[in-house]
Amino acid sequence: MIALFEDNHLIGCRKPAGLLTVGDQTRDRSLYDDVVDYLVEKYQKPGTAFLGVLHRLDRPVSGVVLFARTSKAAGRVSSQFRERTVRKIYYACVSGVPASASAVLRDHLWKDPGRNFVSTVSPNAPGAKSAALTYRVVATAGSHSLLEIEPQTGRSHQIRVQLASRGWPILGDVKYGSKTELGHWIALHALALTIEHPTRKEPLTIATPPPDEWSGTVPKMLLEHAVAAADGFTGPTNL
Repeated sequence: MIALFEDNHLIGCRKPAGLLTVGDQTRDRSLYDDVVDYLVEKYQKPGTAFLGVLHRLDRPVSGVVLFARTSKAAGRVSSQFRERTVRKIYYACVSGVPASASAVLRDHLWKDPGRNFVSTVSPNAPGAKSAALTYRVVATAGSHSLLEIEPQTGRSHQIRVQLASRGWPILGDVKYGSKTELGHWIALHALALTIEHPTRKEPLTIATPPPDEWSGTVPKMLLEHAVAAADGFTGPTNL
């Protein structure tokens, strides 16, 4: 378990692709389990440690995940997620080259829970939920593009579906149309997360570069841009 930021209120971690954020019906081990074990061992806590879940990443997605270490911090930061004041930056390598260098994408999505599959639907379809994101083309290499993505909503599989529906499937995301099978991971990475710290009331940004899996699969020039973007964020220090 790699901690990117830690204080008495929060812990920010680097989630590997292929690992659940929190447990599900599979009962597979999760990042949540790893962080609880880390806190119990580090602070010699009897039994278990409190850990508040603030958000999730899909299993094949890597990047920054933030947990709360106290119930007060959990309440304050959860409200930021609900009010959509948290800034989330993702980087994705996609097949295809968008015609527009940047744009806002708006759709309505519907999730089939039985198949764990999300589709774009008409606004008046039963169960439809609005979804919006902005993207910017950072660089292109042949038939692939590196996109910087900032979602305005937090719908299940949102980024994956909104990009794929326009003919830009994320590399490795065969569930949504990619022709490239990568196994446990897809080329979607939660690069940076910015919140207001729950007690200091100051912006806190946590960032991490793409994982090793990207090397050798994602075109080198695109990977270099993604690494540089992560390096461009001011690294957090323990408060």
